[in-house]
Amino acid sequence: MLIRPTLAVCPVCTVAVGAGLGISRALGIDDAVTSVWIGGLILSMSFWLIDWLNKKKKLAVGNWKVEILIIISMYLLTIVPLYFGKYVGRPHNSVFGIDKILFGTFWGSGAFIFGKWADAKVRQIKDKQLFVYQKVVFPVLALLFTSLIIHFII
Repeated sequence: MLIRPTLAVCPVCTVAVGAGLGISRALGIDDAVTSVWIGGLILSMSFWLIDWLNKKKKLAVGNWKVEILIIISMYLLTIVPLYFGKYVGRPHNSVFGIDKILFGTFWGSGAFIFGKWADAKVRQIKDKQLFVYQKVVFPVLALLFTSLIIHFII
């Protein structure tokens, strides 16, 4: 078979999310905005791992219990070190009474899921992708818009 099936989340998307996270932290942007990209990166890496395990036949395709366990593990592998490194739970680093990193991670995860859903919906309606790298652009734009909204609200 010469044509390979596409992955649910491609490595280019994961690199784009990681680059956004690194750039925003380097520029000194607020933790709530930076952590939007953390939420997107966690989900991107989770979906990437699930796809890789499915491809290697290490995971039964559609085994949602294992997939949920992988996603929860990725969140824990990210948030727990941030907590012990004193990044999460710092006094006066909250918005609406919620730690800024947890707040942004929640909204970033939601934005990433929305971007992934929007890509799938457009493909379903149009029966094709509209442009090259649409699968990358939709989630990254969702993260970017969420970052801008949080930046201007906070």
